[in-house]
Amino acid sequence: MSGTLTEAAGLSFDLSEEAQSVREMVRDFAESEIRPIAAQIDETNEFPADNVKKMAELGLLGMFVPEEYGGAGMTYLAYVVAIEELSRVCASHGVIASVNNSLVCYPLMTYASHEQKKKWLEPLAKGEKLGAYCLTEPNAGSNAANQQTTAVLDGDHWVLNGSKIFITNAGPADVLITYATTDKALGPKGISAFIVDADTPGVRKGKKEHKLGIHASDTREIYYENARIPKDNLFGEFNKGYTVALATLGGGRIGIAAQALGIAQASVEAAVKYANERVQFDKKIGEFDAIRHMLADSVVELDVARLLVYQAAWLRDQGRPHTKEASLAKWHASEAATKCANWAIQVHGGYGYMSEYHVERYWRDARICEIYEGTTEVQKMVVAAQVLKEHAVKA
Repeated sequence: MSGTLTEAAGLSFDLSEEAQSVREMVRDFAESEIRPIAAQIDETNEFPADNVKKMAELGLLGMFVPEEYGGAGMTYLAYVVAIEELSRVCASHGVIASVNNSLVCYPLMTYASHEQKKKWLEPLAKGEKLGAYCLTEPNAGSNAANQQTTAVLDGDHWVLNGSKIFITNAGPADVLITYATTDKALGPKGISAFIVDADTPGVRKGKKEHKLGIHASDTREIYYENARIPKDNLFGEFNKGYTVALATLGGGRIGIAAQALGIAQASVEAAVKYANERVQFDKKIGEFDAIRHMLADSVVELDVARLLVYQAAWLRDQGRPHTKEASLAKWHASEAATKCANWAIQVHGGYGYMSEYHVERYWRDARICEIYEGTTEVQKMVVAAQVLKEHAVKA
């Protein structure tokens, strides 16, 4: 009866054949190509350039970009599943792909002209070039509207001055999606979006940052010192860049939620495996209530995160509003990843504190998910604002 009612209502919790195929393909790739080097690149902080090329060959760097512009033309849900599977083995690989897809390809796909798409989006979607998203500044973190980087029109060129911090993919990036103030008097309404070739004279990359986690992800500052870019490199409408940034972050948050989901999955798998193997007091530790409680708590966090992440991705595929759902997914999944990794360490006991068992890496990688693409506190602000707005409309 319930199955009939579910079918009649058009509700299904099964992934599409496309998403299932993507999961199998990416999991095979992650297990064979990423897992053997995951611990090593975490220790050495080495950017996985060879694997990034392999991800490009698999179509993982422009997954939802139309084939016309070099992408795989898949759904956003399939993309989310791919990021989840990459992050289940190595969160650094997950965020490298997420940034190029969500924060670089998406705004170009949505706001750039046809000519700009052919010149910039196509090689990015194919993985021939790698992109970075340059929004955050020393005084523009959670308050992203407080842009100090400026762009001034001088003949046929824009002259950029300023700096960006915490830029993922910065070192190897060929293309920098950059936001700059074009009219200070207008505040957030005076920001524009630009495509910047990373080799432009006056563009300088800072030293590689040393971080708590996601060590193989290259994070640096970007400096613009009288960097001249062609007038045609502005994309979207003039002074409408903040709108581009906010729309882009909506999808980016789902990508980071998928990254967190993958870390949570890895943590639960590791905890369950260890609980089934470790013997104390002549029993497998999985037989003790204290361990079982941690496993049960982990599973509920994981399953709720998956439902929220997939729901947000599905809504985006349907072209339906999903601001609240994206923030809910990012908020819960990021906290779930930290909790699940923390419980995994506890289940492992002293071994969990040792790098050999990887769960300490999962915790270090998970922690950033509560910060970038909007902190948990920002997600709560967004959710509350949307709930109040929805109530006002109904009233």
